[in-house]
Amino acid sequence: MGVKVLGSLEACRRVAFENVADLAQANIHYAELRFSPGYMAMSHGLPVEGVVEAVIEGVRQGCEHYGVQVRLIGIMSRTFGDKACLQELEGLLAHRDHITAVDLAGDELGFPGDQFLNHFTRARDAGFRVTVHAGEAAGPESIWQAIHELGAERIGHGVKAIQDPALMDYLAEHGIGIESCLTSNIQTSTVASLDVHPLKQFLQHGVMACINTDDPAVQGIELPHEYQVAAPAAGLNADEIRQAQENGLYMAFLSAEEKQALRRKVAG
Repeated sequence: MGVKVLGSLEACRRVAFENVADLAQANIHYAELRFSPGYMAMSHGLPVEGVVEAVIEGVRQGCEHYGVQVRLIGIMSRTFGDKACLQELEGLLAHRDHITAVDLAGDELGFPGDQFLNHFTRARDAGFRVTVHAGEAAGPESIWQAIHELGAERIGHGVKAIQDPALMDYLAEHGIGIESCLTSNIQTSTVASLDVHPLKQFLQHGVMACINTDDPAVQGIELPHEYQVAAPAAGLNADEIRQAQENGLYMAFLSAEEKQALRRKVAG
């Protein structure tokens, strides 16, 4: 069904609310939820900025009801071109007080990062944090570009970093996070099998890698599955799984004070 169920702004609000409900059910205290307002809007011709508003409201209501802490990351869907991404960016900028970061996702090979330099300059100037899907379909050069040209502080997937020793060193030395999505990478054939997934090598090399779900509705999994099933299948031992979890907190788009507060909440 996908975005076809998003026939109204109310549906967008409800889906956002239910995402927070799912987090609470999984006993997750903090999450960064991503959404592409243009992609959500397209099936039924919804206004992009209206989608942004609806998602913000649904998440706000969910956080208030369930006591979960959520930050929002707005995706620019590169697959639809620079003009569509600009429309998404405008919608996000109109509500910058409620959006923490921006991302670039979609067809990495057909729409490389250099087509979106101005978008990310504007995003950074507005104070948005930056994460970019890179090194999933394209090679290490896409990750270098995301870092140096788009200002990425974190990389989504980033599996091809393993092909470039200099990049591995750079990621480790500069604390640039890798958002690993184990099950997703197998389902998309980005990685042949979990036992050859590079996450373990990232951790052993000192790269700031963490464990993520990608899109639970598409992958058919939740975060506990990734920790309890996928990570051990990828060769991670208990200490490495714990390190990946610690990395997730370190990489979070939160202030130092917010991270400490979250740490205390989890410990309590």
